[in-house]
Amino acid sequence: MTRQQLKELCDKITLEEKIGMVHGDEFFATKGVERLGIPPFRFSDGPMGVRLDYREDEWIPIGMTYDESSYLPCNTAIAATWNRELASECGRILGKEARGRGKDMILAPGVNLLRSPLCGRNFEYMGEDPCLAAEMVVPLIQGVQEYDVSACVKHYALNNQENERMSVNAQVSERALRELYLPAFEAAVTRGGSLGIMGAYNRFRGTHCCHHGYLLDEILRKEWGFEGICVSDWGGIHDTVEAGNVSMDIDMSVTDDFDDYFFGKPLQEAVENGDVSMEKLDEKVMHILYVMNELHMLDGKRNPGGYNDYRDKEKLLKAAEEAVTVLRNDKGILPLAIDRERNEGKTVLVIGDNANRKHSVGGGSSEIKGLYEMTPLLGITMAAGGNVKVLYERGYEADTNGNIWAPSGNGENGQADSLNSDQEQPAQEHKPDELNMEMAERALKAAETADYVIFVGGLNHDYDTEGRDMLDMRLPYGQDELIGRLLKIRPDAVIVLQCGTPVELGAWADEAATIVHVSYSGMEGGHGLANVLFGLAEASGRLTFTFPVKLSDTPAERFASERESEPIKGQTDYLEDIFVGYRYYETFGVKPRFPFGHGLSYTDITLDAMDVKQDQGSDQCRVRVMLTNRGSRRGAQVVQIYAGKEQSTVKRPAKELKAFEKVWLAPGESCTLTFLLTREQFAYYNETEKKMVTEPGEYQIMAGISVENIMLTGSVTF
Repeated sequence: MTRQQLKELCDKITLEEKIGMVHGDEFFATKGVERLGIPPFRFSDGPMGVRLDYREDEWIPIGMTYDESSYLPCNTAIAATWNRELASECGRILGKEARGRGKDMILAPGVNLLRSPLCGRNFEYMGEDPCLAAEMVVPLIQGVQEYDVSACVKHYALNNQENERMSVNAQVSERALRELYLPAFEAAVTRGGSLGIMGAYNRFRGTHCCHHGYLLDEILRKEWGFEGICVSDWGGIHDTVEAGNVSMDIDMSVTDDFDDYFFGKPLQEAVENGDVSMEKLDEKVMHILYVMNELHMLDGKRNPGGYNDYRDKEKLLKAAEEAVTVLRNDKGILPLAIDRERNEGKTVLVIGDNANRKHSVGGGSSEIKGLYEMTPLLGITMAAGGNVKVLYERGYEADTNGNIWAPSGNGENGQADSLNSDQEQPAQEHKPDELNMEMAERALKAAETADYVIFVGGLNHDYDTEGRDMLDMRLPYGQDELIGRLLKIRPDAVIVLQCGTPVELGAWADEAATIVHVSYSGMEGGHGLANVLFGLAEASGRLTFTFPVKLSDTPAERFASERESEPIKGQTDYLEDIFVGYRYYETFGVKPRFPFGHGLSYTDITLDAMDVKQDQGSDQCRVRVMLTNRGSRRGAQVVQIYAGKEQSTVKRPAKELKAFEKVWLAPGESCTLTFLLTREQFAYYNETEKKMVTEPGEYQIMAGISVENIMLTGSVTF
């Protein structure tokens, strides 16, 4: 339909019918207008798969089998692949299943920046760098929307903590907002074409984000040209008139008094008495009709979607493999030298609760009823093969600490039978660092005689979870003590840490020769991990965030500890400003445990030369990087291009990621990658001029394989 036809359709809708379209009539659906052929608009949570279905007005699962879905890698895992095509494939799988389940909008992906390692929801996001997040979210959105289902990028904006998330006021400079916290959202809209944006729970400069005219009207609509639907986070609206007079289109919440939602009867009354104009209400309805038209909901030509086939399973396995990040391999223990055919009688001991734990049922709104989930223990067992004996010892006790999203035992398929999006809990208390000695001793004794030892620990969805933050970065359940004792017995043990946020590694860190990081990598996660450990797949993941040595090293903690004024209750001051993540560590000379972008391969791919060319007076430059695989295995390298300006009139990070590319090379193979960088990519936000400005002068161009491991340098002048 044309715009004019949509406007004519809007004019035929009564006030009561328009009100029905802009607020929840079920927990995950609005009302339609049957007489005009306008269907209800149906949502589903979905960062890691299409969520199970609940009754229309009760937080109780419907108890059927048709709402089982593929369990996808979390956004942290997708980003760790640094592979745009895999992001696109994951998006396609999510979109296909969402459409097959009759959903119109999938509430994903999340692109909030990892500001603090303590945020319980970091695993849903794409790390600490806006360039990486922007580059990975665009293909993910495009993949989702191929199947006539809308993506919904969240949480706009500054939802960087879970504690007090419904009310906390984020106080951040305009420069940090523009340079760090908004670029991924902007890319999602202007490049990804996202048809949906979700307003955040928190406040920004004193105003709730779902009421925020500056964020919603000035930036999102006017600057970025967004024409799609703005939907509140469930329970994110707090005032009818404030939200009604800005570009917030749909009010969703977690209670069953649907007509009493802020955009229900109260909005109708506000329109009737003139507190909200009919023109404002029509704008909301037109945004909804626009998206419905884009999704072919009004013309009957919609993609049917459906469940995925074996080829999609292979793509999810590929994503799980490429998300595995080898952080240390000092003695070349990886890949494990197990001959599946000739090693009969060999034993592999697997230790750790995460080796045998399924994660799809936890984490908050990202939980799903997965079709299946391959645990690391299952993956290792199958990868080792039937001629190798795989033993398992849990090693430590990891019973839940009252996780609000943990299975209650009453819900269908082990799902929690009472939960909603606005529940908040106190910051997660760690269990006492006392091992269950019986479990520990049994594991340590078994380690003495096993041929290979693999420890799989880290966090779980008691810690990586919606609704609350962590108190510290320590490994829970006494794992530090267990790992330390294990390494004294078996210095060749492979330590695998599964977590969606950085953790402290404890006193054992310097003793471990082999450390691997994975996040929550989906239904094929255990399979992918095992394939990398045994060399059936190559190690190619790279960190999307910095692993600091300790919590006090992190910028948010450091600047908070050094503040001179008393903090304002209910407010988080972003005192670190533009120095988030590696921008801080590199600029202030703080040595991390593992740097942003780090990850090892099983082969040796070197960056041989770099050529930076700029035509006279041009506003762009071409960076060519030559690289060669000098090893004996096929493998991947992620070439990362950073920029910095030593002579600057304003404070700037020492390095900022500007471009990257992942390339696979056979032994002896060489290639040349070309990056086109524009003048705008070197800009900073000038708060006086209220725009992005590229300062004249010389800029350093740095090519490396992590932010710390820079191999080639050049320069460009604008």
